[in-house]
Amino acid sequence: MPKLAIIYLSTQGSTKMMAEAIAKGAREKHVDVDIDNFYEWDPADISKYDAICIGSSTFYYTMLEPIAKFIDKLIEIGIEGKIGAAFGSYGWSGEAPVMIAEKLRKAGVDVIDPVLRIQYVPNEKDLAECMRLGKDLAKKMKKK
Repeated sequence: MPKLAIIYLSTQGSTKMMAEAIAKGAREKHVDVDIDNFYEWDPADISKYDAICIGSSTFYYTMLEPIAKFIDKLIEIGIEGKIGAAFGSYGWSGEAPVMIAEKLRKAGVDVIDPVLRIQYVPNEKDLAECMRLGKDLAKKMKKK
């Protein structure tokens, strides 16, 4: 069964809600999903996964520094050839998911477009979009 890692950093809980909905969508398409706050992840474990989905809130027009450093560690270990996605919540500007996707692409990850950005707390329609992203990831993983 394909394996998906969903890694996030959520300051207010909105990005966590998004991550959980993405996981639900992928599981509906029969993908094995591990999801948790990035503090619980060991970057060395990334080799076990076919795809990675990374989320961060936007803070002062950028992704949160701890998640940026975490992605750098993943890149050092090697994530080339994996399928990826980026997501996050924001209040004003929403740059974090775009920055995550850029980092992943430069590292050789096949990133699903468009990145998923949701303003404030996700509503039902937003969470449905998150589930769709999970399903899209699952479909792409199964084609590979």
